Amino acid sequence: MKNTKRIKKMLEYSPSRISLELKNAVEMCKSNATAKFDETIELAVNLGVDPRHADQIVRGVVSLPHGTGKEVKVLVFATEEKAKEALDAGADYAGFEEYMEKIQGGWTDIDVIIATPDMMGKIGRLGRVLGPRGLMPNPKSGTVTPNVAQAVKEVKACKIDFRT
Repeated sequence: MKNTKRIKKMLEYSPSRISLELKNAVEMCKSNATAKFDETIELAVNLGVDPRHADQIVRGVVSLPHGTGKEVKVLVFATEEKAKEALDAGADYAGFEEYMEKIQGGWTDIDVIIATPDMMGKIGRLGRVLGPRGLMPNPKSGTVTPNVAQAVKEVKACKIDFRT
């Protein structure tokens, strides 16, 4: 494949296969930006963990200051009063029975599911549908909580979870 003039110029400035401090690498990328749009920097990190071992699983939650640019659809499984509280906080859907039936029917047009602790026993039946899609509420990621209003606000403000 033939390199373009732009790529050849960039290759002159960036030595191949060297390690740089993150700050220096970002400064170098910004100084060599030539596109007419906002360019993207992709960062790949090799953690050297084996996800088959329970003691090596990497999991966490992070709040992004400027979001991802994607509108997050939130479903809250809660009783009537908590459901109203969640809807007031910005949840897209809230309730229990009707959404249980919809999900069992195959509906998964949501990004995050938040549940109150008392609903988790009933939601367990949806594990086969929600589990593989990564939608099952989990106390470790903050999606099982009695304070649904705060959880909805955090998720809408772009709180994302990550795992191996």
